This record gives sequence, structure tokens and C-alpha cells, in this order.
Amino acid sequence: MTSAPQESHVSPLPDILSPAFAADPYGAYRTMRESAPLIHHEATDSYLVSRYEDVERVFKDKAGEFTTDNYDWQIEPVHGRTILQLSGREHAVRRALVAPAFRGTDLQEKFLPVIERNARELIDTFRHTGEADLVGGFATRFPVLVIADMLGLDRADHDRFHAWYTTVIAFLGNLAGDPEVAAAGERTRQEFAAYMIPVIQQRRGALGDDLLSALCAAEVDGVRMSDEDIKAFCSLLLAAGGETTDKVIASVFANLLTHPEQLAAVREDRSLIDRAFAETLRYTPPVHMIMRQAATEVELSGGTVPAGATVTCLIGSANRDESRYHEPDRFDLFRTDLTSTTAFSAAADHLAFALGRHFCVGALLARAEVETAVNQLLDAMPDLRLADGFTPAEQGVFTRGPQLLPVRFSPASG
Repeated sequence: MTSAPQESHVSPLPDILSPAFAADPYGAYRTMRESAPLIHHEATDSYLVSRYEDVERVFKDKAGEFTTDNYDWQIEPVHGRTILQLSGREHAVRRALVAPAFRGTDLQEKFLPVIERNARELIDTFRHTGEADLVGGFATRFPVLVIADMLGLDRADHDRFHAWYTTVIAFLGNLAGDPEVAAAGERTRQEFAAYMIPVIQQRRGALGDDLLSALCAAEVDGVRMSDEDIKAFCSLLLAAGGETTDKVIASVFANLLTHPEQLAAVREDRSLIDRAFAETLRYTPPVHMIMRQAATEVELSGGTVPAGATVTCLIGSANRDESRYHEPDRFDLFRTDLTSTTAFSAAADHLAFALGRHFCVGALLARAEVETAVNQLLDAMPDLRLADGFTPAEQGVFTRGPQLLPVRFSPASG
């Protein structure tokens, strides 16, 4: 790993593929921001960008300097061609086809009841026991069940969906280029297509009130989504909506349980859930890295990115930039330099959902899932606490979150 040619530095630079980085990326991020804000990482052949102002600039891309061409090799092998790879009018039309399901009336009237029912049913499996693992027992299952129900897919296939999206996320985070991980990802694309295409074709002939039917029927300016378009979007939705919401729900609780006074505040005033969610997205985001491709030579802090180069935007670093946030390494849902009212829109002042035209289309769905999960779990477990002696720990590099969160509480009676 080397810094950009113009950069001189004295600190040893941490390698994003090292075990030490995986154990604690935040200290490494700080070193990068301070002494090498632009690093050419040889193993991934990409330029690591760690400061808030630079990552924000890449995402907003007001000057047309960056593209999502990297997704041609990064996600197309597992999803097929998705909306993330499109630009200009093609992107605008496809986004207009899918976006209505994730906001406004459809989200509130059609899908909020689905979200609430799934949360309640999962909690019912452990509310009488007095103990649970909030990751394995709730967070990893909840968003996948919600998406399957939204699409009108068979809930009995939950385990297959979970296995597929876990494999896809491993492919996306395969920074070291493990050939077995790559092969498993490509097999998943074939398996998911074999499962999904017949369902789509069947649904076109018998439209229902589900999201898949809406995607089959949607039309903007005479353009409809093909079977392949819909399959690729469903694959993306399962992976992006499953993995990120899974990790962020676990992280919200890990952060609150390790800050009992803030947990007590949220329990007392549920309007603070949005603040807790927004601060979690900043402090421990579920996705730490998003890539872009430089369309032209670009000057960033610390040097020059050549035209055509891949840029790895380190969200986990940018969201803890000292020049942007006061005491960034402290979890504080009451902080005044993060705006919860815009945290789930393209005007967000954290970078966990990206920004600009590729701002996460599912941000409001994630918000509805997190609000529902936190409300229902706190209602079911009034004295929720960590299991004795357990300290939550994040795992992962590309995506990151707790893998275990054992809790104790008074069992529900009756």
C-alpha cells in the first residue's frame, strides 16, 4: 500500500486487508485522514479516500467526475445489470419505476403493516423466554422476511434468500480476490435467476397487490422493466436491504445497550429513535466502503486520482472526520452536528446512504424497519440489558456489525 505520489508521510499506513484493520478500522481511518488522505492500495488497485469532504464530493459528483462503471465488475457478476450501473435518463427512468414503493403512500399503507407483523411474529418466538440473541433471533431474519413478503415470495424460502444474500455480500466484500468466494457469488446469480424468472413470468399473468406485481406493471414514458431488470432489482434489494438493515438494527441496539443513559432516553421518548438510528449510521455504519470510477483525472486531498481509476470511498472514516463532527469517536444521539430530520434523505449530513443521484432508494424503508423494530423490542423487553459479561464487537471490513448480541430481560407473562 502506497500513498499517492504527491503525498509524503511519516506514519505507517494500515492495510485494509490486514487482521489488525478488521479488528479496529477506526484507528486506521484516523491515521489515513491525518497523514495520507489519498492512498493507492495496490492489492485492490484502488485509491482509498478517507476524508469527509472528499467522499462527499465523490458521491455528489456535481462536476461529472465519477461514474458507477465499477459496478460492471463489482456487482453485475452476482446481480446482473442493475439500476446502480445506469446513468442519465436511463437511470432516472428506472429509478422512477421502482422508487414509489419505497416512500409515501405505498410504504405507509401497503408495507408498514408487513413490517409490523414480521417484527411482532419474530419477537413472539422469544418474548416469553427472558433471553435472546438480537442478531440471530431477530436482526438477520427480520429484513429478509419483510422483503420476501413485500415481493409476494414464499416465506418458506427464507433460508435460501438469506444464504443467497450472504453469498452476494461476501462477493462484494471480496477485496482479497478469493476465487472460491467469487465462484460462489456467480453460482448464486444463476440459482437466483432460475428461482426468480419463472415467478416474475407467472406474476405478469396474474398481478397482485405486492411489490413484484407493481414492478411488472410499472411504466414510465413508455418504458417497462424487463424480466431481467426485475430479477436484478430483486436480487439487489435482498442483498442491500437485507445485509444493511440486519447490521444497522444490531448496531443500534449495541450502541444503546453500551450507553444505558441514552437507551433510557429512547425508551422514555420514542421520537429519539430517529436520532439513535442516524447517529448509528454515522458512528458504526453497516457499509464501510463504496466504490466509484474516476471519469477524468481528479485532484482530491493528498494527490491526484488518474482517469479510469477505481476510488474506494471509506464511509466508516468520513463519518468520523474530526473536521466535520465534534468528538466523532463518541456515540451521542443528542449531538448537534448531525441532523436527524434530513438523515434519511439525499440532504443527509452523514454518508452511510451515499449522496447524489445514487442515494439509497431504500432509506425510508430502512427507517420504517428500524423504528418498528426498536419500538416493538423495547415494548416487549422493558428491562432489556446485555448478557452478563458480554461486550458487543463489530466484525467485517466491507460491511460491518455485531455478529452476536445476547440480551436478558424479564419474560413476558401470559
